[in-house]
Amino acid sequence: MGQNKLTVGLVYGGKSGEHEVSLSTAFAVMNAFDYEKYEILPFYITKQGTWKVGAVMSAPFSEQEELKLSQGEGTEAALNAVFSRLYGSEQPKVDIMFPLLHGTFGEDGTIQGLFEMADIPYVGTGVLASAAGMDKVVMKKLFEIAGLPQCDYDYFNRTQWNRSQHDVLQSIEDKLGYPCFVKPANLGSSVGISKAKDREQLTSAIETALKFDNKIIVEQFVDAREVEVSVLGNDEPMASVPGEIVSSSEYYDYAAKYTDGQSQMQIPASIDPDTADRLRELAIQAFKAIEGSGITRADFFIRRSDGAIMINEVNTMPGFTPFSMYPLLWRETGVSYRELLDRMIELGLERYNSKQSLVYENQF
Repeated sequence: MGQNKLTVGLVYGGKSGEHEVSLSTAFAVMNAFDYEKYEILPFYITKQGTWKVGAVMSAPFSEQEELKLSQGEGTEAALNAVFSRLYGSEQPKVDIMFPLLHGTFGEDGTIQGLFEMADIPYVGTGVLASAAGMDKVVMKKLFEIAGLPQCDYDYFNRTQWNRSQHDVLQSIEDKLGYPCFVKPANLGSSVGISKAKDREQLTSAIETALKFDNKIIVEQFVDAREVEVSVLGNDEPMASVPGEIVSSSEYYDYAAKYTDGQSQMQIPASIDPDTADRLRELAIQAFKAIEGSGITRADFFIRRSDGAIMINEVNTMPGFTPFSMYPLLWRETGVSYRELLDRMIELGLERYNSKQSLVYENQF
C-alpha cells in the first residue's frame, strides 16, 4: 500500500459478450485516475474466466493491449489478492474493488457477492440491485410495485415455449400486438434483441433470443424519443440532466451503441424544464425501486403521440468511457470524469462502513 494512497483493484474483461467494451472502459478509467490519491492493482478476467493480477501501478498503461497482463500472475495470486483477509492477512492488499464488467458475470450481482464474501468494499451497486437490474422481468415487476409508468410486456421461459408455442404466441399477440420487441431477459447491451412485425418474425425472434437466455421478455413497441438520466449516490441519490439518444438504426442496437458511431447523443436533451424535472424524479424512484447504490443510468421513452413518459430500464454498470452517456451527463451537470471516479469510490467505502456497523450475531 502506498503511503496514504488508496489501493484500488480494477477488475475488467470477463466472460460476457462485452469483454472488449470492458477493456475500453478500464483503459479510460485507468487514465483518468488521480495517482496522487490512488494506486491501482489490475485484475484481468480472460474470456475463459481465468483471473490474472498485475503489479501495483502508480501510472496508467500506455496501450490498451497491456491490460491483458501477459506478465501477470495467475488465478491463485489474483484471488489471494482479493481474499487476502481470508488468507489470514491483517492488512488487506486492496482498499476497494472497482468492477468494470458489463453484462453477465459482472453486472448481475455475482462478482458483488464475491466481494461481500471477501469482506472488501467495492464500487457500484450491491448484490440485490445488480441482480434485479440485470433481469429485465424482475426489474419491471419492481417498477410496477413502485408505480412507475412503463410499456406493456409479456414473458415466458424455455420450458413454456417448448411445451406450448401456440399459447405463448397467442398471449403475446393478445397483450401486445405487433410490432413488438423480443429480448433475452438477462443480457445487457442489446445483444439478441429483434423487432417482430408478424407471427413468423416473432417465432424466429424468440428462437434467436433463446440462444442467449432461458427467459424471454417481449415488449410493446412504443414510437418514442429515448432519453437517459444518470443517478449517483447511496441513500440520498442525485440525478443528472437528461440526455437524448438519436439513433442511427431502427432501434438502439449493439452496432448503433458501440460500433457504427452513427447514434448521436444530445446533451442536455431538448425537452421542457417540467419534463426534465419529472425524468430526474422518476430516475431516482427507479434507483430506489431496485435498492440501488453507487451509480445507475435510467433509460426512458417519451411517447411521440402524447408526450407520456415511460421507464424502459435501468443499467447498474453503464458504459463508462469518457464518451459514454453516463459520465457525459454528469459532465453537463457539473461533475468531471475524475470527480465522478472519486465520488464512486467514496460511495463504495461509505456503504461498506455503514454495513460494518451492523450487529451480525445474536446478543441476547
